[in-house]
Amino acid sequence: MTSAELIRKLKRAGFQFDRQAKGSHEVWYHPATKRRAVIPNHPGRELATGTLRAILRESGITPRELLKL
Repeated sequence: MTSAELIRKLKRAGFQFDRQAKGSHEVWYHPATKRRAVIPNHPGRELATGTLRAILRESGITPRELLKL
């Protein structure tokens, strides 16, 4: 999954762009759950499995929920 695909799914889950972090990373925020997710934005590159797993843990979304979005 690329960062663009993940960002589209996070938007569907209710996350909003919060700010640009250091370098090419973006911080996304969910106002209802008060959770943040830091997404490395490298266009066209696939996210590593461990990175994707860490982002899901940060955001509180399970892999099954991500597939449904």
